Amino acid sequence: MEYQCHKCGKQAQSDHKIGRQDTCSNCGEYLHCCLNCKFYDENAYHQCREPQAEWVQEKSSANFCDYFEPSSGSKQKNVRSSNARDKLNQLFK
Repeated sequence: MEYQCHKCGKQAQSDHKIGRQDTCSNCGEYLHCCLNCKFYDENAYHQCREPQAEWVQEKSSANFCDYFEPSSGSKQKNVRSSNARDKLNQLFK
């Protein structure tokens, strides 16, 4: 299983399922957290694209979410919403 740390960006491999208390060998951040999950989306409801997942307040803290799947790449921001936000900022400067 391949994953990428949300804080330092280190990519790594794991032979086992990432547990709640597992941490990044480079920076020490928790790996089983929303920010490392493939379902994390800052523009989605509860910032999660998994509709059955419960709301988690601290997105960078370890949690017990059963739907967690490690993200193997960097998150791409929603280009359309970024463009719209830039246009609004230019309009209201």
